[in-house]
Amino acid sequence: MSDIIAAVSTGNQISAIGIIRLSGPGCAQVAGSVFTPMNRKPLCEAPTRKLILGDLRDAQGRVIDQCMAVFTPGPNSYTGEDTVEFHCHGSPAVLSAGLTSLYQAGARPARRGEFTKRAFLNGRMDLTQAEAVIDLIEAETADAAANAAGQVSGVLQKKLSPIYSDLTDICSHFHAVLDYPDEDIEDFGLENYEGLLKKDAKALYALLSTYGQGRILRQGVAVAIVGKPNVGKSSLLNALAGYERVIVTDIPGTTRDTVEESVMLGGVRLRLIDTAGIRETEDKVEALGVERSRQALENCDLAIFVCDGSQALTEEDQAIMDLCLDAPNAIALINKIDVGLWVEPSDLPFMDVIPVCVKTGEGLDLLANAVEVMFEGETPCDGSVLTNARQFDAVRRAYEAMLAALQGLKLSLTPDAVLTDVETAMEAMGEVTGGTVREDITARIFERFCVGK
Repeated sequence: MSDIIAAVSTGNQISAIGIIRLSGPGCAQVAGSVFTPMNRKPLCEAPTRKLILGDLRDAQGRVIDQCMAVFTPGPNSYTGEDTVEFHCHGSPAVLSAGLTSLYQAGARPARRGEFTKRAFLNGRMDLTQAEAVIDLIEAETADAAANAAGQVSGVLQKKLSPIYSDLTDICSHFHAVLDYPDEDIEDFGLENYEGLLKKDAKALYALLSTYGQGRILRQGVAVAIVGKPNVGKSSLLNALAGYERVIVTDIPGTTRDTVEESVMLGGVRLRLIDTAGIRETEDKVEALGVERSRQALENCDLAIFVCDGSQALTEEDQAIMDLCLDAPNAIALINKIDVGLWVEPSDLPFMDVIPVCVKTGEGLDLLANAVEVMFEGETPCDGSVLTNARQFDAVRRAYEAMLAALQGLKLSLTPDAVLTDVETAMEAMGEVTGGTVREDITARIFERFCVGK
């Protein structure tokens, strides 16, 4: 990591301020070759962590901006290396010219996530904190941002560290007795650690149990809008999205595939999935759409059943309702109340049944209230919940290895056999924090990042 990397950290859109970031040994000298401070002192000799006013020059030596530069020496920088940032006026042309000048001076273009990857490799953050950085950038709600910020500060790592330390103590005690039999070391008795293993396994299980809520916090509530053709499913998605996201006609079977849209409703982020009308059909294309509708229903967090209230319920309606009742949460909407109702709320076997007119928006406020009550306030937003599928899988494997170790204790297996499972748990936990994760996994993680972060 001896080379100097540079990138724009604020995107390529016109903005009030644009930031060019550099990192690597000697980056202050490279930056100083294209930046002339007003006080004429070299940037590498300027006071650290203080903004310095000066001129930024392009590759031809022309002044292209009067901006601010700040030099932060390692190891106490974001990346753990020397870093420089130019705070420029946010013209894409200025930023591009500044980067070109830096490249000619010896820097190279930064790859996706390379600044944060260097922070991880230099020990400035563990992998849970690094992954939380991209979660914070991509957060779409205040709660999601708060949880990601908590993980950036190390909350998740602090939950796992004591467990890993306990397991390390157990293994090190065993190997010390084994390797140094003549030393005055307390005899190793695995049964003495049974209580500790149970406590740590319980802590891992508690962490695993937060994933369902954490996934919703990070990704939003997956909502499958289901019903027969032409009951108003696509119109509902359009109404909640606030624009014509889906084509709506009076021809049954218009929607042939699932359509997704992210919206905020009642303070909750929803990933709405408009589905093809579920019915028996000879049309092969429509049949594929119906199958995808069933899959969306099986994988959703909330099913919204929509029926046409101006017509009597049919066997098709009943079959779809039965599917909805298997979902973790379900709400029924009786649509087209402006036409006249043949269906009463008591006809539908749901806890929440809301008469609506999707065309006019009547009743949609009641839907928002129902969703908010269903999903509000259950998830802590302090960074203590699992929101990441990769982390969940590693913690799950650690927990299962801990259970295997406890089972080995019950069966009176030899300590080395039991500790094999303990070491497996440690390795899985190391994947969460980055201590034992493979290089190809870390590469894939940082590919999610934007250039400049």
